[in-house]
Amino acid sequence: TTERLTPTQTGSLGDNRTAVSVSAGGSHTCAALDDGSVSCWGYNFYGQLGDNTTTERLTPTQTGSLGDNRTAVSVSAGKNHACAALDDGTVSCWGRNDYGQIGDNTTTERHTPTQTGSLGGNRTAVSVSAGGSHTCAALDDGSVACWGANYDGRLGDNTWTERHTPTQTESLGDNRTAVSVSVGGSHTCAALDDGSVSCWGYNF
Repeated sequence: TTERLTPTQTGSLGDNRTAVSVSAGGSHTCAALDDGSVSCWGYNFYGQLGDNTTTERLTPTQTGSLGDNRTAVSVSAGKNHACAALDDGTVSCWGRNDYGQIGDNTTTERHTPTQTGSLGGNRTAVSVSAGGSHTCAALDDGSVACWGANYDGRLGDNTWTERHTPTQTESLGDNRTAVSVSVGGSHTCAALDDGSVSCWGYNF
């Protein structure tokens, strides 16, 4: 737990394992690995490391299973939860769930990767982004689905209603589609197909 003022290598990611991508959250970090697994480390009070404990980890630690034969395409660490977009286009999340940010239609804290509800009829996730207490996914048709806290409109569905399962945002504009999405503490932004950006949520 020594503060580091220059870039410092983590401990081993596992035998012959390498990182494909990495995401830093509130007080934890997760990496998607070359074999499609996910490894996390740091604060774990809410189970946000996904290893079926609430034990703080000072070195990279594999999460529990992402599902039978499922692998992670990308991973995103939020404030106290994390999510992975999987190879079959589904999304799995773990950690704090007080606002439904896991997306499994509960507010039950999850200590291992847990599938979200449906992203919509035949819809799949291209990428996922976890924030303060909400999560959003860019979908294969260019739309965006969000879930979790919504008291400042951060889910983009034109309500302040908390959502415990993925919920489509309102239109991104005439014939506009999302290329990627990024979730902050209390707002959300999407990069669109024409190179513009659209945002929603807290705007104080």
